[in-house]
Amino acid sequence: MEHPEFETRPSFFQSTTAKMIMVGMLSLFLLIPLSFVQDLIVERNLRQKEVVAETTSKWGESVYFYGPILKIPYKDPITLQIEHAYFFPETLNNTTSTDIKTPLQRSIYKSNVFTTKMQFDGTYAQPNFSKKNVPNENIFWTKASIVIRTTNLKSVKDEVKIKIGATSYTFEPIRTNQANDTIESLETGYIDFNAIKNTNFKVNITYNGSKRISIAPIGKATNAKMTSNWASPNFNGNFIPNDKQITDKGFEANWKISHFNRPFAQENFESLPNLSKYAFAVDFITPVDEYQQNERASKYGFLVIGLTFLIFFLIQSISKISIHIFQYVMIGIALIMFYTLLISITEHSSFSFAYAIAGTAVVVLISLYSISILKDKKFPAFIGIALSVLYTFIYVIIQLEDYALLVGSIGLFLILAAVMYFSRKIEWNK
Repeated sequence: MEHPEFETRPSFFQSTTAKMIMVGMLSLFLLIPLSFVQDLIVERNLRQKEVVAETTSKWGESVYFYGPILKIPYKDPITLQIEHAYFFPETLNNTTSTDIKTPLQRSIYKSNVFTTKMQFDGTYAQPNFSKKNVPNENIFWTKASIVIRTTNLKSVKDEVKIKIGATSYTFEPIRTNQANDTIESLETGYIDFNAIKNTNFKVNITYNGSKRISIAPIGKATNAKMTSNWASPNFNGNFIPNDKQITDKGFEANWKISHFNRPFAQENFESLPNLSKYAFAVDFITPVDEYQQNERASKYGFLVIGLTFLIFFLIQSISKISIHIFQYVMIGIALIMFYTLLISITEHSSFSFAYAIAGTAVVVLISLYSISILKDKKFPAFIGIALSVLYTFIYVIIQLEDYALLVGSIGLFLILAAVMYFSRKIEWNK
C-alpha cells in the first residue's frame, strides 16, 4: 500500500486552472481573425458605396430646389451701378410625387433611385425698394426675370417653363464662375413685371434622382405636400412635417411654413443667400442595410466565441472528458467562419436568409464535431440547442433598435445565471 505522502499529484498544466487560462488565451487570440473579418465587412461596404455613388451619378443625384425667385435690376442711387434685387413669392404651394424605381444593379450592388415630379404655384407681391431708397425711375421693371437655384440639372427631364397667367417663359441654364459650386441656376429671359403682377405662376419640373429631396421654403406662406411609394422615409432638414402618414405602400407628408418660422427675409438686394440649411428634406435610404447588419453581428463575435468555449469547458469539467486545445482551435475557427459565410451569402440574398444558412451550417458542423470529441450524443445535442439559442438571441438583438439594449441586458443576465447554476458543483481546486 502506497504511503499517502508519496501520492502523485497532477501537474499544473493538467489542472482546471491551467485549462481555463489556455482557453481564455485562445479566445483572445481568435480576436485577430475576427478583426480581419470586420475589416472585410468595412472594405465591402466601402466598395458598395463607391459603386452606388458611380451608378447614381449617372442616373441622378440628390435634388435640391430653391425658387422660383423674382429678379429685378435697378440702378443704385449712390453708386449708380446696375444691381439686382431678389424677391421671394408671397405664397408658394408645392406638390411633389416621387416614384422609387426598381433598384439599378451593377454587379452585386443595388442602388435605390427615383423619378420625382414637382409642381409649384403661387404669387408675387409688389416688390418694395424702400429699404434701398431706390426711386421708381431707377427700377427696370421690364427687364425682370425668374430664377431657380437647384442641383442635379443633368437629370432634369424635359425643358422647364414657368407659366404666368396665359404666358409661358422658358428657363435656360446659367453657368456660374465657381467651379466647386454644386448648386446651379436656371433663369428666364426678360419679363415685364407690370404685365404679370398679381398673377398666379405655375412651374413643373421632373428629375431623375436618388438619396434625397430638399426644398427651400421661400414663400411668405409655404405649403408643401410630398407623396411616394417609399415606406421608410427619413424626414430631415430644418422643418419636420406638420402631419405625415407612413404605410407599407409609401408615405404622405405635409408642411406648412410661415416666414415667421425662418431666419431670412423676403427680399435680398445684394445676392441670393444660401438657404440649403433651412430646407425641409426627405431621405430615401435603406434604414439598416446588409453591411450594417453584418457589422453589428460581427461585434458579438467575441461573445459567441467566449460563451461557446465556456459551454465546452463546463461540459469538460462536469463530465471529466478531456478536450484538447487543438479541438478548441477547430471550434473557434468554425465560429469565425460563420461571419465570412454570412457576408458572402448576404451579398447575393437577404441578411435573414444568409444568417439562417450560415448559422445552421456552423451549428451542425460544431454539433457533429463534438460527437467525436465527447463520445456521447447527449452533450452534442445540448451544444447544438445552446448554439441555436445563442445565434437566435443575437439575431433578435440585431433586428431590434429601440429595445436592443434592454433585450441584450436581460439575455446576458439569464446566461450568467445559467452559467452560475451549472458551475456551482465544479471542484475548481483540482
